[in-house]
Amino acid sequence: MEEGRSITYSPAYTLVPTYECFNRCGYCNFRQDPGVGDWLGLEEAGAILHGLQNSGVVEILILSGEVHPRSSRRPAWFERIYQLGELALSLGYLPHTNVGPLSWEEMERLREVNVSMGLMVEQVTPRLLETVHQKAPSKRPEVRLQQLVWAGELRIPFTTGLLLGIGEEEEDWVESLKAIASIHKQYQHIQEVILQPHRQGATQSYEEGVREEGQLLRAVALAREILPPEIALQVPPNLVGDGVLLRACLAAGARDLGGIGPKDEVNPDYPHVQVVALQEAIAPDGWQLVPRLPVYPQYYDWLPQSLQEAIGGVVERVQALAIPYSRPNSP
Repeated sequence: MEEGRSITYSPAYTLVPTYECFNRCGYCNFRQDPGVGDWLGLEEAGAILHGLQNSGVVEILILSGEVHPRSSRRPAWFERIYQLGELALSLGYLPHTNVGPLSWEEMERLREVNVSMGLMVEQVTPRLLETVHQKAPSKRPEVRLQQLVWAGELRIPFTTGLLLGIGEEEEDWVESLKAIASIHKQYQHIQEVILQPHRQGATQSYEEGVREEGQLLRAVALAREILPPEIALQVPPNLVGDGVLLRACLAAGARDLGGIGPKDEVNPDYPHVQVVALQEAIAPDGWQLVPRLPVYPQYYDWLPQSLQEAIGGVVERVQALAIPYSRPNSP
């Protein structure tokens, strides 16, 4: 049987310890005010994870709003994140944590229970601190880039990316991509870069965004030109929204579709496109959807021995999820 050209995705489920966040980004559809809502308990999380055990889920994305670094509740918040990683590992999943900027000590400890971690750079231009990030102190570019440096120093396989359409210009994409490429050149630890177009959500009034498909394609082309070839480019198919445009992004150099699960917690108005529908969307151009782990193979030996053993127990499971490739019909 002819093999298709591979496009990867991660079979994933998102656990949210808390939606509360001390930032107030102008475009956010995720956050709640501090003190609103209960944190996710370990018993509830355990029940969720037990219920997923025959679903094919491999990655548990631990995604959280941010408790202020100087808050008296920060240690409890961090401990809950760590415990969720432990719990996921104990039940045969591979955790990936993205919870905002962390201290060196927090990153070092989370490395024990995560096969990879992530944080969006978004954009490095300081102009956004006067607009959509005016009330978001952890979105300062130097804070985001410091996380990438620390992840490299700690040898943490890392995912980052750009948020497109929040008031930046094309030259800002170039600057942001060059900053990521420069840090990766030093540490070789960036496994993928997400190009995430902002889409209007129900709970925010910010109305800008990547409105023209040519803009997204231009961003993909620039990223493929600027970033080293070993860094995978990811586009979120639920935010692309159109099979023709999605295939154009793949032709321009995107090779990953990210975590696919029941709900996009950051963009709840845009449900994830599920795997069978995704395969149908990309098949006309001969692409084959292939499941992957939340850590790329070249980084397996960076991980603590316990996590390497955890990966060994999951590889066969993720391979069994592959959809058999069939040659697309000729037009």
